[in-house]
Amino acid sequence: MTARINLGQARLAPNPCYNCNMADFDYLDEKTVYLDAACQSLRPRLVVETLHKYYYEHNSCGERVKYPWGEKTDVLVEDARKKVLKLLKLKGKDYFVSFTLNTTYGVNLLLNEIDQKCVQKVVTSEIEHNSPFLATMAMSQRLGIPRVVLKRAEDGSLLMEDEDFVGAVVVINCAANFDGRRCANLKEVVKRVHKDGGIIIIDAAQAMAHYHEILEKTEADAICFSAHKMYAPSLGVMVVRRDLVPKLKLSFIGGGMVDDVFSDHYLLSAEKKELTHTIFEAGLQAWGEIVAFGEAIDWLEKRSKVEKKRLLEYTAELDEFLRGKEKVRMVGNEPNPTMSFYVEGMDSHLLGAALGKEGIMARTGYFCAHYYLDKVCKYPPLVRFSLSYATRESDIARVKKALAKI
Repeated sequence: MTARINLGQARLAPNPCYNCNMADFDYLDEKTVYLDAACQSLRPRLVVETLHKYYYEHNSCGERVKYPWGEKTDVLVEDARKKVLKLLKLKGKDYFVSFTLNTTYGVNLLLNEIDQKCVQKVVTSEIEHNSPFLATMAMSQRLGIPRVVLKRAEDGSLLMEDEDFVGAVVVINCAANFDGRRCANLKEVVKRVHKDGGIIIIDAAQAMAHYHEILEKTEADAICFSAHKMYAPSLGVMVVRRDLVPKLKLSFIGGGMVDDVFSDHYLLSAEKKELTHTIFEAGLQAWGEIVAFGEAIDWLEKRSKVEKKRLLEYTAELDEFLRGKEKVRMVGNEPNPTMSFYVEGMDSHLLGAALGKEGIMARTGYFCAHYYLDKVCKYPPLVRFSLSYATRESDIARVKKALAKI
């Protein structure tokens, strides 16, 4: 059992002993090892308390009300949008930030709203999460256009060769969710697609927590990711180029998107530059989660400066341990906080269950990357360990001990 969180207590001061790594996640029992951050990270106490504070101190709708609670919510939500752009080193005159449910929702929303007159084919890659892989398949079938699945190199580079991106909508990840391999030629891909007049959407879900810097100043048409993989509440984030808007044909419309409505037409709020984000924000948004996400970005930036080295050390230690075992087969060649493997002669699901009995929480299966892991590589179901800033030195020791025991 984990310790109960006292949400009513005063906000914790920054922990000076970062290597102790306890204050932010002090609700995590010492006997529990959480290694599923690639799905959703644990939330620091500060972030949980910020969400709690919203509900108890200024629970209100953003962009709709004029009373003090709503005005405070508006300021904090707008701050969160600015923090996203600052994190990616993108300018507000060129980009806007919209919030949604998750990465999957964001990718699907974009692909459904792009005017079919702008699309001749859709392109993705073989190592994609099911989110873009299935969404591009659906787009191809819906519009009756070709779908191209490109290969990726061992370093994650997209193998473009002589591919033509004229009239193409390209959807690729910048980091894989099973071994963390990054798209080494990401900026080259973006330039190439734009040179041909195509549109490129990046799935950044697996990059934003620990190496968002690979996306800095990346001028894609849209970048989609999930706040819940960034130590924040469950939330989707879309960073969109303003010049993509004229290529959209809206079909998902609702409250919060319009300034005025008549019997047979309406005026979009997005006509105003400061409200362009509303083009993807139909209905009531998760205002509390957005406010807490802003707090999580601040926490993550500070934490990364002092904790990344430790995270990489733990990664290297566990990676070396696994590769040193005769029957362990790792996916990928480079150490990464997200690592997948299988043990010859052992069912990964049974191994995951056995680890669970030792208090170690890890994913098993194909991690929503069925096509590549199962059909292309023909791997059996895998075990995935995904480390984070919540990972402790004792966790690594316990995993090594448990695996040796099993």
